[in-house]
Order: sequence, then structure tokens, then C-alpha cells
Amino acid sequence: MTVDLDFVSEHAGRPPARLTRRDVARALLAVPSGQALVAIPDLRRAMMAAGNPLSVAFWESAKAALAGIENGVATVGDVQRWLEATGTEPILITRAYFVWPEEDERGPVASELYDRLVAHLEEQVAAGEIDPDRLAAGDAEARDVYERIQDRWLATALPDGRVPIVVVSDELDEELFASWDEEEAFALGELHRVLADLPEPTLPSADLEAAAHRLRALLSQPGYPGNVLRACAGLDGGPLPENDTELWLTVAAGVASPVSDLQEDDEHQFWDLEGELSQEDAALAALCTIHHADWLATVAALARRGPGVLASPERIARLVAESTDIDVDMDDPEDLETTETLFTSVTPLWQELGIVDEKDILTPLGWWGLPKSLERAWSPE
Repeated sequence: MTVDLDFVSEHAGRPPARLTRRDVARALLAVPSGQALVAIPDLRRAMMAAGNPLSVAFWESAKAALAGIENGVATVGDVQRWLEATGTEPILITRAYFVWPEEDERGPVASELYDRLVAHLEEQVAAGEIDPDRLAAGDAEARDVYERIQDRWLATALPDGRVPIVVVSDELDEELFASWDEEEAFALGELHRVLADLPEPTLPSADLEAAAHRLRALLSQPGYPGNVLRACAGLDGGPLPENDTELWLTVAAGVASPVSDLQEDDEHQFWDLEGELSQEDAALAALCTIHHADWLATVAALARRGPGVLASPERIARLVAESTDIDVDMDDPEDLETTETLFTSVTPLWQELGIVDEKDILTPLGWWGLPKSLERAWSPE
């Protein structure tokens, strides 16, 4: 592959006279850094001959950036910063913490608006509002202007009424929800496959009634663990189900798939980035981190073994690692430790539900109810 003007034009989809600093930078980054470095002198002369010389500052910054890559000292952040210094590359993370998806992960809306922002930045460069040479030199004031222009564009409605930051975020959310629904549907199918080979446990009616009675009292109390169980089940602000089975399964399913966060009247902030997580925050964060496969491997193993089996966090981590029902990649000892740590937040809640006893032994109620609660957690609304 020859890195010449034809290559750059084809890569950018523009004639030489219209190539921007960003076009050239992206083309140079598309080939090995050593090859790009060697090509710079001839490419620079060809750009001059085409009447589009760019600037000395750009070419010097290109040589410095590529040399850093070639020598193994440039970080990903360094390369991104150089690309952004071309003046028309959208910022990776804006001041409002908006992040553009990777190029191969952008949906139709994100792709369209990304290209619109690039065009807007090109207009700002042409108007002198953005100074790429000052950006390349690391000028703080120029960078501030560059960031503010992008923030303003993202938050301003387009002629058709769409606000870029809103519609791109909405598209990302839709894709995330669709991916999550697909994962849950697959996990539910696997759960049904596993349970089809197992006997149906008998409902321990007396145990369920006693557990539901304790649960109603617990859910009426402030603080942990009642507030976490209410949030998991989405019961904050509404009446509890009157039916004991419905109440118990709703809360047990919520432990596997939390419905909501803690409310502010619990007198703490969930995202307190400057302080340590409270017990409630840590529990909810752990529950939201456990993968579908880990839940599936855990419940399948416990359902196969039945009441009386140890279900401590350490034992659960081992059951997940040794699962023959579900393929869980846990070759790294740290994976085992992570799974054990996450389930440390689960077993105390299971005790409150009567799924395990005070010694983390699976109860008849847990044997009956865990598969049903997981099925409920992963079933469509």
C-alpha cells in the first residue's frame, strides 16, 4: 500500500484540494506508523502542488505524533489528542460527559450527527473560530473554544427540532436495551433447558407463609436490608402485593434483576463519587454487576443439588467455575474471587427471604423458589 495523495483522497472521500488536517491525520493513522513517517515529505509536497499545503504546525505535529507511536511512547490518549488538534475531530469525551460511540458501533442517528458535527467544525475552522495550529501547540484558550463550540452544537436543536446529544443518547439507550433483552431471552431459554431435566420441587407452603410474613415487616422498616429489597423489587412508593407467593417471587426476582435505585429519602446518595459506598449502595452495585451466566450457573447448580447444599459466596463461586450447564470463562483466579465478592451481597438478602438459612444452607423454599424467581426476572414484562 502506497501512502500518497491518491490514498489519502480515497480514504477521506474528497479531492486533494478539499482535504482537511483531520483527513490527512486519519489516513496516516490507517497505516503502520513507520510507513506513515516515511510518506510525510512526499505527501506534503503533493499537497502543496495541489494548492492545499495545510500548515507547518500540522506537519510538525504529525511527525511528532507518528514518531511517538513508532517508538512506543505515545499513549492512546496522546494520539486522540493529536487527532482532536486537527480542529475537526469530535472530542472523545465532552465536558458534559457525552461520549461518542466507536465508529463501528454507531447507529444511523449517531453516524449522521457525527458527520454533521465534523462539517460544522470545518465551517468553524474556515470562519477562524477554531485555530488548529494553536490546538496543535497545546494552547489552552484555543482548546477551551474548541470544546465549547462542540458542547454548544450538541445541546442546540437542529432545524428539524432534534437535539443531537438527546437523540444520540436515546439511540444508544435503545441499542443497549435491545442487547440486554436479547441476552435475557437467551438466558431464559437456557434456564428452561436446564430445568426441563429436573424434578419440580413441592411448594413448602408453611415456609413461604412464614417468609412472606417476615418480609412484609422488613419491607416496612427504613434502612438496610429493607430499602435494598424494596428497590430491587420496585416496591418503593406503592402497596405490597397481597398474595404471599406474588410478594415473595417479586422480591426474589428483584435480587437477580434490580428494578430501581435507592430513593433519596433513604438519606444517602447512590453516586457519591468522593466517598465510600454505603452498605446499601455496595449491595445494589454488586447485584447489578453479576452476569446472567453467573446467575444461571448458580441457580442450576443449586437446583440440581437440592436442599441442604452449602450456598455460601465461596461455594457459589466454585459452583459457577465448575458448572457443566453453562459455559462460564473463569480461568483467572481473580474471576473466582470477583464472583465470590459479588455474591457476598446476595446471600444476606437470600437469608432474609428464607432462600438460605443463617449458615448459608439452601432451604426447601430456596430450592422451590430460586428457579421460579430467576424465570420471573428474565421474562418480558
